[in-house]
Amino acid sequence: MNHSIEDSMLFSGISRDEITSLLTCLTATPKHFQKGEIILSEGTPTDRIGIVQSGMAVISCCDVWGNHNILGNALPGDLFAEAYACIPNEPLQISVTAAEHTTVLFINVKKLLCPCTKACAFHAKLIQNLLTICAEKNLQLARRMLHISPKSIRSRLLSYFSACVKKTGNPSFVIPYNRQQLADYLGVDRSAMSHELSKMQHDGLIRYEKNHFTVMDSCF
Repeated sequence: MNHSIEDSMLFSGISRDEITSLLTCLTATPKHFQKGEIILSEGTPTDRIGIVQSGMAVISCCDVWGNHNILGNALPGDLFAEAYACIPNEPLQISVTAAEHTTVLFINVKKLLCPCTKACAFHAKLIQNLLTICAEKNLQLARRMLHISPKSIRSRLLSYFSACVKKTGNPSFVIPYNRQQLADYLGVDRSAMSHELSKMQHDGLIRYEKNHFTVMDSCF
């Protein structure tokens, strides 16, 4: 069994043997995607929850004018599209794309929400875990709203970096986005953001190399 699946929050509190049994019960199906390949398309409904086994998936949306916004990402063990899968025939308002070579395990949500005839004792735990994950996703969207509420690019960057420091407990951290993805996530122009990052480093607020950042003590 892939360790990312075993360590996924969806299977928290469920033993390895029970997970193996559950995956069979849920008819879980793995699928491989190349970098840049669409995993789920905006505008189409889905009845499947995706769990990243390896690689990374990027969740984004695009308005009618073609403006692209990144809402988040899914790393190994993370779920995506669980809210849409729980609502029958609800068209996706997001797209999910492979940021690199990515393997996804798909689970039919009906089999997850409706315990099988065997009435597995650990199936109830699975549903409880799914509810917890949905609540956490709502909090993540709320955090993004906090990051994009400031008007200036610097303020948005500082808000995001502050959250990274609080999450890791370390002033040095690695972000999961490249420059374009970070700009999309914060809703700003990439060139303007890159210029602002350079200014922030010159001003002694941060240090960075690629996607590794260090926030200086004087920053907050």
